[in-house]
Amino acid sequence: MEPSEHPAEPDPAATPVKVDAAVLLLVAGVTAAKHPLVYVRLLIQVGHEPLPPTVGTMFGRRVLYLPGFFSYARHIVSVDGKRGLFRGVSPCVLSSLVSTVVRGKTKQVRLRTGLMSVRLMAQFVGREVKYSGIFSCVIRIFKEEGLSGFYVGLLPHLLGEVLLLWCRNLLAHFINSYAVDENVSVVGRSQIGVGLLMYPFMLVADVMAVNNCGLAAGLPPRSPVFRSWLHCWNHLSQKGHLFRGSSLFFRQVPVTSMQD
Repeated sequence: MEPSEHPAEPDPAATPVKVDAAVLLLVAGVTAAKHPLVYVRLLIQVGHEPLPPTVGTMFGRRVLYLPGFFSYARHIVSVDGKRGLFRGVSPCVLSSLVSTVVRGKTKQVRLRTGLMSVRLMAQFVGREVKYSGIFSCVIRIFKEEGLSGFYVGLLPHLLGEVLLLWCRNLLAHFINSYAVDENVSVVGRSQIGVGLLMYPFMLVADVMAVNNCGLAAGLPPRSPVFRSWLHCWNHLSQKGHLFRGSSLFFRQVPVTSMQD
């Protein structure tokens, strides 16, 4: 008998594994690539401004501009080198991978890796080495704060996500009920508006994750010790900082800060 000229068909069981591996690599790569943006935003959120503002003009009047992303990133590189831009990236990558793997099995499974990442990044402010990795973070937080330490800042984060979900459902209902044309402009502006509405909750969650944990970024004189997330919200609101870090470019000094 002559051997079959048809090539052997690939094992169907092997294909999903290759696809899954490729997806996970892509997710990890994207998460790592955007981490410098996340890092700079976090440092701005906790109020760390190591560079002086510059004088500019807007509509004919002089304004003070705070350094943008590129200036801030260059400062980090000058202090910690290029690898310093990826401080705290491991918990972020882990969280993204876990979210990708469990998607479709459960609607929402989250690790409290965000807390670890925030604290790893916030160490830049006081040049601490209290946390050095995921496992050291887990051990340190449990030893010093117990199980409750892993849920610091969780409530405003959850409230922000609930608000985001409610607004998206309301927007979808409005579009479907009133036959609004779902063009890119309308949907895009709506998504931006919803994101801005949610942002103060995310800011408060990140600030509370650092507050009074032993890092300079969360202790006086850099930050008050907040009794609760509502206390933190009120403080940021009075200072005009509820949207601190929402923009990484063309950052103006808040009017209240200039008056102080």
